[in-house]
Amino acid sequence: MTDAPEETEAGATPAPERRNFYGRVHGKTLRGSQKTYLAEDLGKLSLGGVTVDENPARAPLDPVAVFGDRPLWLEVGFGGGEHLVHMAARYPDIGIIGCEPFVNGIAMLLGKIRSAGVTNLRIHPGDVRDLFDVMPDGCFGKVFLNYPDPWPKARHHRRRFVTQGYLQALARVMRPGAEFRVATDIPDYVRQTLEEVPQAGFVLERQAGQGQAWEDWISTRYEQKALREGRAPHYLTFRRKG
Repeated sequence: MTDAPEETEAGATPAPERRNFYGRVHGKTLRGSQKTYLAEDLGKLSLGGVTVDENPARAPLDPVAVFGDRPLWLEVGFGGGEHLVHMAARYPDIGIIGCEPFVNGIAMLLGKIRSAGVTNLRIHPGDVRDLFDVMPDGCFGKVFLNYPDPWPKARHHRRRFVTQGYLQALARVMRPGAEFRVATDIPDYVRQTLEEVPQAGFVLERQAGQGQAWEDWISTRYEQKALREGRAPHYLTFRRKG
């Protein structure tokens, strides 16, 4: 992660360090309805002041200005949005931010938001590291990482979310005692998660397998695909150390 830029002696703010981003941003051609969702709904549901273009000085955001005094949760990489909308509907007194750079997934989420009518949800349609940069310390009480990109090749494991570059920043924005949930169908992702997450200031609270998901879990399209292909899900729960 990069630190907030410091002002130079001349008073100018240097440009933030450029980050590499790996993964898909665009997929198959969007349907007409999905293009409508993006045009009409994305702007009003997106958090402002997150990207470097919007906020080059990386000034901290004020979640209270968006969600009031509600507790705040985060989903990193919401895929098609099933879980995110489910949690927003189930917990209307919680404010939830979903982060996802994949345009097709964003469009699917916007359609689900219209259908469900949830109003306690906001989106960052981009790199979660940009969001981490501008969120205040200890603001999230629960964070979800569901079926993240597995990056199966060994040389790509450093691109996984469960590496210190992401996890240290995540730990900073989670309050002491906050819950971090990870769901994956990749055994090696479980291995790396169990190795890396405790190094960032978390304690493993629960490790469970198929049929033992969280009480408020909704099975996503990615989990259903894994089950059809014979891969068993794993559910890991961590707590942020105090």
